[in-house]
Formats: sequence, structure tokens, C-alpha cells
Amino acid sequence: MASGVATVWVPVDDMDRAVRFYTDVLGLSAKNTAADWSEIDAGGLTIGLNAREGTAAHADGGAVISFTPDGGIEDEVRRLQEAGVQFAGDIASYDWGRIAAFRDSEGNDLQLYAPPAD
Repeated sequence: MASGVATVWVPVDDMDRAVRFYTDVLGLSAKNTAADWSEIDAGGLTIGLNAREGTAAHADGGAVISFTPDGGIEDEVRRLQEAGVQFAGDIASYDWGRIAAFRDSEGNDLQLYAPPAD
């Protein structure tokens, strides 16, 4: 039985580029940074950025992190697009909410999530 989440981390090829993406583009705060491991504060959840070993081949897949935008999802999609982020498609609507999928600077899958309107 799991008692909680110990950490969430994503592999990165270029630590400086990844830290800039999570801080400058997404607007989150870096708690600490180093060449092989950096921590990003995502509103109480720490996202670890783990440098790939030089011999490891880049592979798609892994964790998907969903962010809840402060404002409307449309406004956040627009803001991120203006910062150079490319989305996988339009905002998708489901009974359980709306999502907009994109990737970080290292090719990891991310998304914006908005709960269903009341």
C-alpha cells in the first residue's frame, strides 16, 4: 500500500533549458538547481528534473504532469503559445474536465487541466 507520493520527476537532456522552461515559461519557482538534479516548486508539489546519463538514449514516455491554470484554460494556452509552446491539438472537453496537451523543452508530456464547469 502506498502512503503517498515521494516525488515526481521527469528526465531531461539539458538541465538549464529545462529549468528555464519550468520557471520562465510555466511560471513556477526553482527550489534548487544543480547539473544532475533540480527541484521545481509546483504549488506544494516538488517536480524533480533528473539529468539523463550521457549514454542513455532519449525515449518518449514517462510521467505526465497536469497543471491547473490560475485563470481560464484558454488564457493559459494563449500565454504558453506566445512563449513558444506548441500544443498537440485543441483543448479537449470531457465529462470530467478539459485538457490541453503539450510538451516541455525535453519532450516530456504535460497538460493543462480544468475541472468541469458547475
